[in-house]
Amino acid sequence: MSEQFRFRVLGDSLAAGVGCARAEQTLGHLMSDVLRAAGHRVDLGVHAVSGARSTDLAAQVRAVLPTGVDLALVVIGANDLTSFTPPAAGAQLLHDAVADLRRAGARVVVATAPDLSVVSHVPPIYRAFVSQVSAMYARAQADAVVRAGGAVAAVGTDLHDRFAAEPGLFSADRFHPSPAGYALIAEALAPHIRAAAEHRAA
Repeated sequence: MSEQFRFRVLGDSLAAGVGCARAEQTLGHLMSDVLRAAGHRVDLGVHAVSGARSTDLAAQVRAVLPTGVDLALVVIGANDLTSFTPPAAGAQLLHDAVADLRRAGARVVVATAPDLSVVSHVPPIYRAFVSQVSAMYARAQADAVVRAGGAVAAVGTDLHDRFAAEPGLFSADRFHPSPAGYALIAEALAPHIRAAAEHRAA
């Protein structure tokens, strides 16, 4: 059994688990299970807040640092998109948060903004535009994360296609994932979390 991992989750409602019925269905707990399966002891701390934008990351990082952090998962971007945060501004805030976590000795994995065109509230006529804007924002985030020394969890188009095709992956509000949706996201994130943990343990 390896050293204990102080695993911290920061970000928005996706990171907090809105749409889940039980704590063990959330990304923090699902990723903790991945780490335990790899032989690590896990100390989980969830600092994510529903509705958070990149402007809120600095406060979350300040809350994390006194607890110690070895591995951090940051999920951010959906609320930046819905609030029309300029990509450069949001990306810089994300860069600064990742850089602060890296200076504290943490490995950092970031799940960038989702493609909001899959949300049923978006009228079909606007979906291509929303998809383009989402992708542009995610690219700006990814560049910032890499510059700050973090790792980008690029989940690809398969996840988008599954959410677009399967309404059951959304919760009752038709915006946040259902437990099944979170399980699918966790499956996509798992290789990135394992890789970061391996680097941290090396």
